[in-house]
Amino acid sequence: MYIYQKTILFIGTVLLFFITGCGDPEVKGNRYSLNECREELLQAEDFSEGGSIDRIVVVKKERKMYLYKGNKVSSIIPVSLGKNPIGHKVQKGDNRTPEGEFWIHRKLCSPKYYRSLCISYPRPQDKAKAAARGVNPGGDITIHAQPAWNASGKGDSYTLSRNWTQGCVAVTNSAMKELWYAVREGVPVTIR
Repeated sequence: MYIYQKTILFIGTVLLFFITGCGDPEVKGNRYSLNECREELLQAEDFSEGGSIDRIVVVKKERKMYLYKGNKVSSIIPVSLGKNPIGHKVQKGDNRTPEGEFWIHRKLCSPKYYRSLCISYPRPQDKAKAAARGVNPGGDITIHAQPAWNASGKGDSYTLSRNWTQGCVAVTNSAMKELWYAVREGVPVTIR
């Protein structure tokens, strides 16, 4: 009975996405406009001192992101992780979210995920360990928003109920707006 209910729920969710146009990122209205984002970056209007944060901590086991201002938690954000969330990322394609101390090295406007904060993975030690094993450490790990099919946010409860990325940390678009204006390049990120 339990498996039957889960199957019906899954099929219903998939149908909802296709009925609302969420399954096709080319559907008009599901694409992210990059102009506003790029203008903010060019004009250096992508940061607000009033809402700034000093540190980001992602606790994988809890699937939560803690934003710190000073030594106090200013906000807690639910997250989705890589499809294979247990353990540190060791190579490209393992679908793991890396663990350790990183920093935000770039802000990125994305037609695929709205906006992204690029994390400094792979670090030199990650590259060295991967080279010793004869593998590619992977890269392009970000804290990003929702895929284009969920531009409206109607599928947030679905995406936040599971780990689905290739190793990134995913948040809702509204949470990304909070992060985008609160984070400068160089903000430390701990993932554990």
